[in-house]
Order: sequence, then structure tokens, then C-alpha cells
Amino acid sequence: MTADGLPETAASGDPGPPPGLVVVGCYHELPGYAVQRPRGADSWLFTWTVGGRGTLRQGRTETGAGAGDLVVLAPGTPHRYGVQQGAAHWEFWWAHCGARPSWTAWLAPHGRGDGMYVVTPDPVVTLDPVVPPHPAGDGPHARIEAAFSRMLADARWTGTGTPPDTAPPGDRDAVAVAHGTTARELALCALEEVVLLAAGAAPGPRTGTGVDPRIQRAQELIAADPGAPHTVRSLAVQVSLSPSRFAHLFTRQLGRSPMRALREARLHHAARLLESTDLSVERVAAASGFASPFHFNRVFRDRYGTPPGAYRAVRPNG
Repeated sequence: MTADGLPETAASGDPGPPPGLVVVGCYHELPGYAVQRPRGADSWLFTWTVGGRGTLRQGRTETGAGAGDLVVLAPGTPHRYGVQQGAAHWEFWWAHCGARPSWTAWLAPHGRGDGMYVVTPDPVVTLDPVVPPHPAGDGPHARIEAAFSRMLADARWTGTGTPPDTAPPGDRDAVAVAHGTTARELALCALEEVVLLAAGAAPGPRTGTGVDPRIQRAQELIAADPGAPHTVRSLAVQVSLSPSRFAHLFTRQLGRSPMRALREARLHHAARLLESTDLSVERVAAASGFASPFHFNRVFRDRYGTPPGAYRAVRPNG
């Protein structure tokens, strides 16, 4: 399938692209635009609103979407989306593809039910704790916009020469289908950046978790670099707690020990490397913080039901 074979705007009842494809585009729609898929789509749908308002419904869950909202719809559930009633327009980036397994962990805190995830990055959050955001556009919204534009450029790349950094501003309305392994993986990496930027800059779930800010900080340290040589003592020092108090508080509030949480984060990181790189299993183990490849193989099999090499061989499309 090529971009020429896809409609400029999806028609009602269109099942969407097959799950093996990576398709991306940016639409600027007027009142009356709506897409309904009674059986859902075969692939994941990612939408990020640039301007105006949209409404998306998945199963019995519905949400509005304004500028900066990332709304993700999992496959297999009836859905409908379109310009919100009363809105003048809806401008949004969208992508159909298979989701990498690690993405669901980043989206999970923002689940609304029925396979819908709504992530709203704080536009004033800085992604660098040292450098404050510039008001002209160095915050997460500008970076997410740039990542989508790069995804479009990467999807169009034919494999000849160097892919452009981003799609030309006046040429982004067309639909692009990634052809070839390299273009496909580059496009997915750009979309992964979107998911990471949105989830990383979003405030926590609106319902209070009651988690101590020091424990939240320890979680962030683990998530930021799971392959680092973290220990209970090193994490405790960074959140100004004694090791025993830290371990007790972490386990009581999160239901698992710091080292168990660290191992889970390392396994997620390893799965992501197996999905997206050609690193050897031994190098994946080392990069994910496992000193022993034998131990890595054993715990990976326990977690995913298959050894790392086999997991790579049968990894899902997307």
C-alpha cells in the first residue's frame, strides 16, 4: 500500500491501515468531519491536537481533545472521532501503527478505560531540570510537534541520501506510509519520542495517589536510567532518606521493593532494546544493568515467557 492509495481524510467505516504499516499525517478538518469504525481499527491510533477541538470515543469512553492533548486508541474496540460540536476546526497529527510493548507502560497511568489513553503535557514543564523552557517554544509542545514532523519526513524517506530533519512546513498535510525497515524504524522512533515527551511532561493522574514525593522521585530516577548501578542505598541518598526508611516506605506505598521495581524497569528497557536495535543479547543485558547474561536470560524468560533471543525473533510488528 502507498500513500497514494489512502484517502486524504478517512471515510466512516474505514477499518484503517493494516497493523504492519506505519502511516502518519496531519489533518486540518472543518465541522462535519467524523470517522466511525464499528469494529475499531486493526492498529493503534495516536492523535495529537495542534489547534481547535476534537472529540474521540472508544467503546463507552469519550474525551475532548484540545491543543497539546495526545489521545491514543488501542486496536479492536469500536471508536469514533471528529470535529467537536461547536468547534470551528480541528487540526491534528495522527499515526496508525503497531505499538511497541514498552509504550503501554508509559501510557498506562493515563488510561481512561476501553483502551483509551489521554495524555496532556504541561506546556510550561521543562524537560531539562537545569535549563528552564523558553517561552517562544522550547517546551514539550514544540518538541512533540517537531517529532511528528520528523516522523512524516522519515516515513517518506526512500533510503537514498540522508532523510530530512523535518517535513517542509507547507508540505505536511499529505499522508505518508513508511516503506522499508529503516524508514519504518526511524518513524517509530520519532513516535516513541512523542509518547515519551507527552508522558514525561504530563502531570500525574488526577486522582491522588498518596505517594510520598520522595518515593515518586526515586521512581523517576529508576525510569530515567534503569541500567545505572542503582542500589537501595544510592536511591535513598538521592531522596534524603535512610536506606531502611526508604526501603520500608517504597514497599509500603508501591507494593513492591525498590529492587523489584528496578528489575522490572530494567526488563522493560531490555525489551525495548531488543525491539529497536541489533545489539547482541549480551550487550542488551549489560546496557540494561544486568551483570550476568545467564541471570538476564533467566529473569527475562520469567517475565516475558520466552528468552531474549526468541523474543526478538517473534517481536510484534510495530
